[in-house]
Amino acid sequence: MIELKEETPRMKKPSWLRVKLPIGENYRKVRSLVDEHKLHTICESGSCPNMGECWGEGTATFMILGNICTRSCGFCAVQTGKPEQVDIFEPGRVANSVKIMGVKHAVLTSVDRDDLKDGGSEIWVQTVKAIRQQSPNTTMETLIPDFAGNWDNLQQIIDVAPEIVSHNLETVRRLTKQVRIQAKYDRSLELLFRLKKGGMRTKSGVMLGLGESVEEVIETMQDLRQVEVDVLTLGQYLQPTPKHLPVEEFITPEQFAYYKDLGLSMGFRYVESGPLVRSSYHAEKHLF
Repeated sequence: MIELKEETPRMKKPSWLRVKLPIGENYRKVRSLVDEHKLHTICESGSCPNMGECWGEGTATFMILGNICTRSCGFCAVQTGKPEQVDIFEPGRVANSVKIMGVKHAVLTSVDRDDLKDGGSEIWVQTVKAIRQQSPNTTMETLIPDFAGNWDNLQQIIDVAPEIVSHNLETVRRLTKQVRIQAKYDRSLELLFRLKKGGMRTKSGVMLGLGESVEEVIETMQDLRQVEVDVLTLGQYLQPTPKHLPVEEFITPEQFAYYKDLGLSMGFRYVESGPLVRSSYHAEKHLF
C-alpha cells in the first residue's frame, strides 16, 4: 500500500524520460501570443513535457473554475482549499484566448468544485458555448470531473455535446483510495458509461508507476472497454513535489508499447501509450 509521507525521496529518472526542447514556427508563434496577452494554459502551469509538440499542432489545454481544488489527490500539484467565488466572465476570457491563439483544437479541464451545487457544470457549458461563438471552427475536448455523481450536472455536458468528453480513471481499482482520495473507481466508470449512452465520444487516462501490477493494468483497461470508452491514454506518473505520492516504478517504453498493442486489440479506437503521454497528448488526432 502506498503511504503518503511528509517527504519522500525521488527516484532518478531514466534516460527515456528526457524531454526535447520545444521548437518550430507554430510553437514560437503561440509562445509569443501567450506572453503578449498573458494567457493561461495548463500546458505551462502543469509543466507538460509535450507543450511544444501540442502547440505546434494547434492544440492547447485551458483550466477553468479557478486554480484551487476542493479535493486533495495524492498525485496532483494543484492547490487544495476553499476556492474563490465563480467568475462568470471566465468563459468569455477563455474563448478570447482560444481565438487569439488560433487554437484548432481546445482541451478544457478544471479543478473539482464540490463546493458548488452544480459542480461547476454551468461554467463548463458557458465556456463551450463561448468558444463556439468566437471560434466556430475550433473543436473541443472537455476533460471533466465526476461531479460527485450528480448525473443532472453531467447531463448538461452531454446536452452541449463537445466533440470528445474525457474523464480520467487515473489508476487501478486497488490504489484509487490512495491516489484519488475523494473519488470512486466505479463512479468514474458509471460516468463514462453514461457519457457513451448520451452519444459522446469518450476518453480516459491512467497513470502508471504507482505500484500497480501488470494484471491490474489489464483489468483496468478491460473495465474501460466494458463501458465502451473510445480513447485510452497511458503515461508515466511523475512525482510533482516531495510531498506527493512517490514513484514506485518507471515503466519501460517496451511495456508501454505492449499496453498499446493490447489496448488496440481490445477495441479502443486510439491508444496513446508512452512515458511522456499525458491526457491531452495528440488530442487533435482523436476526432475520428
